[in-house]
Amino acid sequence: MRAVVTGAAGFIGSHLSAALLDRGFEVLGVDCFTDYYPRPLKEANLDVNRSRKGFSFLEARIQEADLNAILDGATHVFHLAAQAGVRKSWGSDFRIYTSNNIDASQRLLEACVNRPLHRFVYASSSSLYGDNVSIPMREDALPQPVSPYGVTKLAAEQLCHLYHVNHGVPTTALRYFTVYGPRQRPDMAFNRFIRASLDRQPITLYGDGEQTRDFTFVADAVAATVAAGDRGVPGRAYNVGGGSRVSMNQVVDIIGRVACRPLEVRREAAQKGDMRDTYADTTLAKADLGFAPSVTLEQGIEAEYRWLSSTPVRA
Repeated sequence: MRAVVTGAAGFIGSHLSAALLDRGFEVLGVDCFTDYYPRPLKEANLDVNRSRKGFSFLEARIQEADLNAILDGATHVFHLAAQAGVRKSWGSDFRIYTSNNIDASQRLLEACVNRPLHRFVYASSSSLYGDNVSIPMREDALPQPVSPYGVTKLAAEQLCHLYHVNHGVPTTALRYFTVYGPRQRPDMAFNRFIRASLDRQPITLYGDGEQTRDFTFVADAVAATVAAGDRGVPGRAYNVGGGSRVSMNQVVDIIGRVACRPLEVRREAAQKGDMRDTYADTTLAKADLGFAPSVTLEQGIEAEYRWLSSTPVRA
């Protein structure tokens, strides 16, 4: 089995590559090191797999890469590469998101037409749901994103669907709900809050803190992704969530307990594009993929705290 993992130097991509190698896959990692966060952090992610047997790496942008060479012999494609971030997706930067999230996905899907792939797994996002769907969120809800980022993730997911319907590409989409854990991006809340705790600095919390999220530990997200590569139903999208709805105020309390000191909180206005609540109905993923989250929020935060405590370069 040979897997192409795009975004392999990223947070989830590096964990996924390791899991696939553990299962005996040959893995080609592809990443272009976008400047969304510092390259040394991505190089450190990549170093986890760089010397492992069966792993090779190509630095390239999907928009310009030789995709015929990249896909030669591939049985699986795990498409995790994307321009991340809700808050930076507004204004003139939107073209970066359309290029990296929509154009790149379309080009990769087009290159997969008429190839004997077992699965093409796309890393989608809960951001596509918006604020006007019932809780818990089901895959058949009408998506109405409230951020430009969410629009691009929805567009790429729809491209996956139409390439399956029209060309038979065996695409499956996973709608990740706020993934966290070791190697999490430095702009994400848990990483920022834990670093602030370690440095004895205040944190900034947007809004009243009562907004809720369904936080998903990275190992659980990876397990669902590997399972989707095995037996995800082509043309179908799956929610991947951690199994509990928790407010940001509760998260602050948990991190304070793990750090053995309360966090000093500075509050600012809610940010445009931030969803008020997310909570995944994972019934479909359980039925088709055997997905069941196994790491509690406190266990996961402890793991991320230990990682950041021992990481020399944190941002």
